[in-house]
Amino acid sequence: MTAALAERSRAGPGVFLELTKPRIVLLVLLTVAAAFVLGSEGAVALPLLAHTLFGTALVAGGTNALNQVAEAELDALMRRTRRRPLPSGRLDRGPAGAFAWSLLAALLAALTLISYVYLYTPLKRRTTLSTLVGAVPGALPVVGGWAAARGDLGVGAWILFAILFLWQVPHFLALAWLYREDYDAAGMRMLSVGDPDGRATFRQATLASVALLSAALAPTMIGLAGPAYFWGALVLTLWFVLASGRAAIGPSAAGARRLFKVSVAYLPALLALMMLDKVP
Repeated sequence: MTAALAERSRAGPGVFLELTKPRIVLLVLLTVAAAFVLGSEGAVALPLLAHTLFGTALVAGGTNALNQVAEAELDALMRRTRRRPLPSGRLDRGPAGAFAWSLLAALLAALTLISYVYLYTPLKRRTTLSTLVGAVPGALPVVGGWAAARGDLGVGAWILFAILFLWQVPHFLALAWLYREDYDAAGMRMLSVGDPDGRATFRQATLASVALLSAALAPTMIGLAGPAYFWGALVLTLWFVLASGRAAIGPSAAGARRLFKVSVAYLPALLALMMLDKVP
């Protein structure tokens, strides 16, 4: 028995969980919960929140799983992804696809799925604009959280969408530049692939983080959050802009890692502050 077959024979529920990219799902659930709390008028309806989070987890997990099914061969070519369930041989494409589709439901889920799997995934091999396309399904769950709480898609939902959309650009570009050789080997036309010195990549990251400043301060402008949030968001976003700017001025692996770490800390901190200072 080969090593791959032996490993596959030991595969259990944990392999299917890994297929959903649970850390990404947790981050998505955080954004949905924040949008639900911010969109609630009066007391938060906890049962509805629980149902919303459960549905979103299925949507996000299924979408991530289908992405891995579609890109199994490409993942096998990259060091960062070759240990995922499919390229490592721990799981077959058939069971993985069946599991992924079983998690997906609802209109918003379908929209997220179509834009991520059928637009973003193939576009990664055709155009550097795929990052912007992929940021759309990444930001849609927060709209779902708001809609579930209010039953509408008001301006608050789209401000939250803008925050999530713009945040993803420097977050992903930092990671893409660190793994640019892997993306190149897999034939993906990422901005970072043709940018060995990193200047174009981090210039775009800086532009997105500067644009994020307006979106991040908007909740106070529309009466969704109070002044404490405003000043906290200003400090947090300037920190994000500074990390992006430093990476653009002197591109390096250390600067890219610093920007990625700042991006990971930024979003939960911003959303937590927004919820804590929500205007009744």
